[in-house]
Amino acid sequence: MNSPVEQFTIKTIYELNLMGIDVSFTNASLFMMLSILGSVCFLYLGSSKQALIPGRFQSLIEISYEFVANMVKENAGKGSQAYFPFIFTLFMFILFGNLLGMIPYSYTFTSQIAVTFTLAAIIFVGVTIIAILKHGFKFFTYFFPSGVPIVLAPLLIPIEIISYFIRPISLSVRLFANMLAGHTMMKVFAGLIIMMGSAGGVLKAGAILPLLAVIGLTGLEFLVAALQAYVFSILTCMYLHDAIHLH
Repeated sequence: MNSPVEQFTIKTIYELNLMGIDVSFTNASLFMMLSILGSVCFLYLGSSKQALIPGRFQSLIEISYEFVANMVKENAGKGSQAYFPFIFTLFMFILFGNLLGMIPYSYTFTSQIAVTFTLAAIIFVGVTIIAILKHGFKFFTYFFPSGVPIVLAPLLIPIEIISYFIRPISLSVRLFANMLAGHTMMKVFAGLIIMMGSAGGVLKAGAILPLLAVIGLTGLEFLVAALQAYVFSILTCMYLHDAIHLH
């Protein structure tokens, strides 16, 4: 039986070196492109024929649009609608990436901390720039809210700074860990099915138990795939709210 973590190995498809930097095209790169292509095709199929009575794809797109639009409005607050296209793109990219990873022999790029941290770092830098451009030096009051006794400054300011700069780590690890753990568990139980099924007697009959576990985990992983795209997007909306409104 192969190692359960072998499925997360990054494999080079096309080697490419740019000024001494390895920028090879890998399986992770491939499935990121497929995620973009899949979401674009999904949106195109649903919006190419707009009907008064929406079809299947049009209904799914309208539901997705309203879902993300309400998420941005409710969690990012007033003045955040300008950032809706970015949040919607982020949500669809992660959602399709997670769902593509459910296809057998595919690759889940959201199980790579390098990918999720890069996304989180872009969001962190972006919302920080938005906050500074919007509030100027007033942005730094975020680390010491008004009304707090000055005597608490030496304790509160370091805590606020640490909690602020830990955002990209917590955001990236949450998505990475959930996808890694789920797919690892599925691989472990799938391996048990093969091992027990190839054995004889009672063990062969007992292979039904890990089979049932895999079926249950598959359904759960589809739910987790959608939920993690939602969690990543809604946390981005909350960070955007802080950037626009400070507190």
